[in-house]
Amino acid sequence: MKIQEILENVLKGSKYLGTCDLQKLLQFTATHGIYGIAVAKGVGKELYIAIIQGEPEGAIYVDEKGVLFGDKAVLMIEEKETFVLTEIKPDLVEALVMSSRIFDKTRLKKSISYVVPEVGWPRVGIGNLSLKVVKDDQPQNGLRVSIRKDGKIVGSDITTDDGTVGFRVEYGIYDCIIQDKAQVVTKYRIEFDEKHPSIKLGV
Repeated sequence: MKIQEILENVLKGSKYLGTCDLQKLLQFTATHGIYGIAVAKGVGKELYIAIIQGEPEGAIYVDEKGVLFGDKAVLMIEEKETFVLTEIKPDLVEALVMSSRIFDKTRLKKSISYVVPEVGWPRVGIGNLSLKVVKDDQPQNGLRVSIRKDGKIVGSDITTDDGTVGFRVEYGIYDCIIQDKAQVVTKYRIEFDEKHPSIKLGV
């Protein structure tokens, strides 16, 4: 099955949220903490941006030459596209991001020229949480790591060769679940804030 067909199946029956340009898309999703997929279609090309908790975390670009994922797909954005935004279940978006993660958001962030106003209370701090999984002080790759807050999964990924995973989340206390290759589950309670952006966990 082609990647477009898979994505269209995911989008079927999803809640339509609106149509806008890239800047307004990033503004809206950031201020509302959206989980969704934004699609821009042109002649012979399609661009998909996967959004987790308001942040653009994955990208896929498709044309007659093939498919680009992640940072390479972002390079194809012309910033004049019109995107259709739909709300998607968090687990589906997270699964999509696993194969299309954006690591360098510089090009996307250039188009954000606004400040979210504080209304009634300060904004909750948001940052990049880095977790490193080790065993006998050796990095463990290929392990599933999920983090939960208030019983809901807010991030899930697979450790890289250096044993790390990264999530963009609000500061706070999270439950971290690590599943090794033998399906053994280890749980931790972690506290993430600006003073503790990186946490090492042993299995």
